[in-house]
Amino acid sequence: MDINVYKTRFAPDSSPGWEAIDKHLVARLGLAEPDFHFGTTHRFALGGQDPLDGISVYIRRHPSHLHFVSYGLSNLYYDEEAVGGEFSGWGFELTFRLALEPSEMPSEAKGVPYWPMGLMQNLARYVFSSQKWFEHGHYIDAKGPIKAGSATDKTAIVFSSDPELPMAETPHGNLDFLQIVGITADEHSGLQSQTLSVESLIGKKTAGQPLLITSLAED
Repeated sequence: MDINVYKTRFAPDSSPGWEAIDKHLVARLGLAEPDFHFGTTHRFALGGQDPLDGISVYIRRHPSHLHFVSYGLSNLYYDEEAVGGEFSGWGFELTFRLALEPSEMPSEAKGVPYWPMGLMQNLARYVFSSQKWFEHGHYIDAKGPIKAGSATDKTAIVFSSDPELPMAETPHGNLDFLQIVGITADEHSGLQSQTLSVESLIGKKTAGQPLLITSLAED
């Protein structure tokens, strides 16, 4: 999964959608600033390859994990025609939670795992190229480990509403936060054959891990 080189936090002067996401994260997570923020060097709207203009990363301690939040699937910048709409942009942003031991937590930006951001950018590319959006309960086959080249048994994903981030109101409309949750090939097969329902799978995972944190280790 290829991603561009990332720089520091980027937000133009008139970015009410971006600011609305920031305020929502502060209100719901109680964290004023992300521990790390990565922004594209060449914006998608100007011909760049990465649809997400930014990804914030929070170090979470209880339980220990990294929390990734995207910026770019909703209307980030002022758009007079979109103001007051039902949904902002595609109506959602992506999140992902990666299990890490406290000793594995990055101390600087270069220590943040890039592959989750690559995964999020690839999913965003799919949305923009196919003109199809994701919703709670959708699932897809990753056609291999969600972390390319790893031995993880997580080879598919299911989307669930982020447990800590309910729908946000923005000037351009509402948006949901859809969390990417890694699942196994057997779980994906069960969803496809309908021997396993999405809600039962998410319910089972929530019972064992309320924040639906993805671990690369075998379940």
